[in-house]
Amino acid sequence: MSVEDILQEIREEVRAILPASIRVTDIDFEGAQLVIYTKDPDKFADNSDLVRQLAKKIQKRIVVRPDPSVLESIDVAEEKIRQLLPEEANIANMYFEPDIGEVTIEVEKPGVAIGKHGSLLNDIKREIGWTPKVIRTPPMPSKTVQEIRGYIRVNADERKEFLRRLGRRLHRGVSEGEKWVRMTSLGGYREVGRSCTLLSTQDSKILIDCGVDVSSSGSGSPYIHMPEVLPLESIDGVVVTHAHLDHSGLVPLLYKYGYDGPVYCTYPTRDVMVLMQMDYLKVSAENAKKPPYLSEHIREEIKHSIPLNYGDTTDIAPDVRLTMHRAGHILGSAICHFHIGDGLYNIAFSGDIKYEQTLLFSPAATHFPRLEALVIESTYGGSKDVQPSRKKAIEKMRDVVQATLQRGGKVIIPVFAIGRSQEVMIVLEQLMRDGEIPKVPVYLDGMIWEATAIHTVYPEYLNNKLRQMIFQEGENPLMSEIFERVDSYDKREEILDSAEPAIVLATSGMMNGGPVLEYLKKWGDDELNSLIFVGYQAEGTLGNKIQKGWKEVTVSNQTIELKLNVETCEGFSGHSDRNELMNYVKNVTPKPKRVIVNHGEESKCLDFASSIYKKYKIKTIALKNLETVRFR
Repeated sequence: MSVEDILQEIREEVRAILPASIRVTDIDFEGAQLVIYTKDPDKFADNSDLVRQLAKKIQKRIVVRPDPSVLESIDVAEEKIRQLLPEEANIANMYFEPDIGEVTIEVEKPGVAIGKHGSLLNDIKREIGWTPKVIRTPPMPSKTVQEIRGYIRVNADERKEFLRRLGRRLHRGVSEGEKWVRMTSLGGYREVGRSCTLLSTQDSKILIDCGVDVSSSGSGSPYIHMPEVLPLESIDGVVVTHAHLDHSGLVPLLYKYGYDGPVYCTYPTRDVMVLMQMDYLKVSAENAKKPPYLSEHIREEIKHSIPLNYGDTTDIAPDVRLTMHRAGHILGSAICHFHIGDGLYNIAFSGDIKYEQTLLFSPAATHFPRLEALVIESTYGGSKDVQPSRKKAIEKMRDVVQATLQRGGKVIIPVFAIGRSQEVMIVLEQLMRDGEIPKVPVYLDGMIWEATAIHTVYPEYLNNKLRQMIFQEGENPLMSEIFERVDSYDKREEILDSAEPAIVLATSGMMNGGPVLEYLKKWGDDELNSLIFVGYQAEGTLGNKIQKGWKEVTVSNQTIELKLNVETCEGFSGHSDRNELMNYVKNVTPKPKRVIVNHGEESKCLDFASSIYKKYKIKTIALKNLETVRFR
């Protein structure tokens, strides 16, 4: 039976169940959902059993949307919303999404805007037809988020057409005969960087991550040119675990070479990966390197993104369902759980995980409905990779910063824009507030300010303690007056030439580019200053060389004699150490029958895999790139 035949049957069933008084104008697949457009959305709202009844009968996720003809124009709708909401709600922004008939209203006081038992939202819906969603105004506006939302709005018709095409592809049905599940390692196996995996069945192909190895002197690309991957149009979906470039950096390249399908990720991952990809293009241009793709390919990625919240489950192929779970690594990072077939097989890809409560996030999730196989990272999976506690890391940072500032020096902290920088910001703010280090300016250079703003847009992804501080106690450590944005060349030059003590957080975290190099060039030969590493330094990067003790390095054809004090504050990493990784495998439920180890140097992958087998008697493999393992 064709998709059109299936859709026709569904349309007849829907019309048979609905009362004649409800005017239905269209019924179609949009992505994994069956969408019913109606001129009487209120009648559905008044009878919630109708949607449940339909969903039970048709066995599909059903969404009811107002027919475009009953929606007020955006200008009129905006004016009416302002009239209906009390002034004290303090409206900051409104984002209309014509493709789904929703309007997101950013307000300072959500409770005031929602009204008692949602009364004001009901009034808005009745007046304008649009479905209102109220969110708290982020304390720091994010240019990236605003531009992405604006771009989606402008391209609403194109996006709707894409979702309808996707709906037909998802509902094409499955084949008869032998069922099988296998995965092929395309990058990031026995190495760190260019993470990419192909998960395939007899009916579908899913690409998990498509990263770039930024430390590679060559292209650092995964093996996406292999026969089992091509043509790219045959891929059902791309799933991105998190926004770091070694996992998401080459997703736009897929659109350059013909991919036209969806990208699944969490909402923060969509926004942060776009920020990082745009910066990747900028850095390539600054270093006179030909970029692998253009900004237009990033825009295609935005149009094709299907964001999910933790716990959301959606069909991504005729025989594959995806659920995102918390990974604890960076904002929006996810463990991706795939349910294949009708209970045929379940596999989870950890991406990068942190199995510990941090200053920003809750620990990685360990409970899944079903699980036969686990693919897990091993960045710090070696037997000696035991990190000090967060408490000891904070104490060491306090001591180094205090000593440096007291002798009149300056502190350079190379950071990844996402995750580490916000954690270090919280630590420095607390130490200054408690009087444990002198109060000096903390300059944020690179993408850090914008990345921090995106954190404030998604408070629900932060841990409970931080959310409580921000919303109930009115204290946001990320917005302290000690932090100053470096937003121009002149500002940076002023800081570089100043004799005053200061702390600088600057990208990139591995020192293979970015503004951190400017501070190294200017301050690197002064023994009063300190350089503090707080994150992983991949083999071959400038950061790794300095960490190993090199006393002379070349940056932009300039040789620098390094006299500054170099320290490593372990314990701030967004990756789990050896003990946490072993505990994670121990606590995952249900217990997987197989574990695949990836994302680690070869020795660490092998050591970690061997240890899992010895301790837990689980069949464990450290795959090489380009190997395939069959699960069923």
